[in-house]
Amino acid sequence: MNVIEIKNLTKTYGKARGITNISFNVEEGEIFGFIGPNGAGKSTTIRTLLSLIYPTGGSAKIFGKDCIESAHEIAKDIGYLPSEVFYYDNMKVMDLLKYSASFYKKDCWKRIMELAEIMDLDLNKKIDDLSLGNKKKVGIVQGLLHDPKLIILDEPTSGLDPLMQQKFFELLEQVNKKGATILFSSHILSEVQRLCDRVAIIKEGQIVQVEKISILKENNHKKFKIETKEKISPAFFQLAGVNNVEAHDDTISFLFRGDINTVMRKMAEIDIVNLWIEEPDLEEIFMHYYVKEA
Repeated sequence: MNVIEIKNLTKTYGKARGITNISFNVEEGEIFGFIGPNGAGKSTTIRTLLSLIYPTGGSAKIFGKDCIESAHEIAKDIGYLPSEVFYYDNMKVMDLLKYSASFYKKDCWKRIMELAEIMDLDLNKKIDDLSLGNKKKVGIVQGLLHDPKLIILDEPTSGLDPLMQQKFFELLEQVNKKGATILFSSHILSEVQRLCDRVAIIKEGQIVQVEKISILKENNHKKFKIETKEKISPAFFQLAGVNNVEAHDDTISFLFRGDINTVMRKMAEIDIVNLWIEEPDLEEIFMHYYVKEA
């Protein structure tokens, strides 16, 4: 079952670029990554999905219901953390969270206390006394206090220190194991690589690729680094699928995509001292798609 269904979603701002024909689905129970650099269209897609802004074209459904027609009904089961959070400064954290909880027909106080403890959040402080990181903690608790079925996170770790990021990731993994579906938007690729099952890559308002992270890595180049007894000319590895060949003294490195046996047979012709074969990380994959589509 798809919790989110987006089809040809488009939002234009006059002559300014928005998003064009965005299409992807998020399955129930998965953590879905939405990645692209700042300004690529991630926040516009999310805000349109949440009916905070209206689309120019296309459609979006959450829980099988139209995001515009059923926005009020859908909202009660969604937790949303925007990239930037703004609050009434004179309110205490506790009062803000109680106010947020009042929109849901359930007692959220126990969950608020649990989340505040996990995130090391002082409920008695005033909002205007909080740092950027602590305001982000308030947003996290606010988004999760009602145990939503769908959690939508837009650049959620900005302002959090590394230790708190770790706690936050562990919290997301816990709620996901309990059945929550998560849409995780970020430009920080290591976060997406750690948490997500599948990913959509967005560039200049358009989807470049939607795929499982494991398949993205399998279908991409392997990195070879070879230490040899004698200096080898880069021309030695002029094979189909080989590129980015670099030679330094007794070391040669390159990227390869294709039948690995081709490279292995070529390497059998030389005396090898050491050999490294590595998988590309998500950042290299990401840049590959951006360069390829340029």
